[in-house]
Amino acid sequence: MAYWLMKTEPGSWSWDDQVKKGTEGWDGVRNHQAANNMKAMKKGDRVFFYHSVNEKQIVGIVEVAKEYHPDPTDPSGRFGMVAVKTVGALKTPVTLQQIKEDGRLDHLALIRQSRLSVMPIDDDAWKILCEMGGVKP
Repeated sequence: MAYWLMKTEPGSWSWDDQVKKGTEGWDGVRNHQAANNMKAMKKGDRVFFYHSVNEKQIVGIVEVAKEYHPDPTDPSGRFGMVAVKTVGALKTPVTLQQIKEDGRLDHLALIRQSRLSVMPIDDDAWKILCEMGGVKP
């Protein structure tokens, strides 16, 4: 199993929206690096659900339910999407500031490539972030 982080603007698709829907396609990604990361996702991989913009925090965990497939919102046909299903909320959201303050997480793309919307998370960082969020890895 691999681990990932996906960013969303809560005004467009929030954790509450995800929980209500249960399983939903993660569409609208138009960055090639982010799309390549989604292409690498496998069914069952776990993903941090990150609220960007004003909140800047990890709020929940979802799981890849359907691997990369065409994104019907892309008229060019160049980009795809995955579907994710809700696993659960973090007991305590983990803020970007907390992540930046923990030297063990300096290597994360969340810090180094702040505009990337879909990124891998290594096993050790996954465990650290789960502990910070009050959930079992």
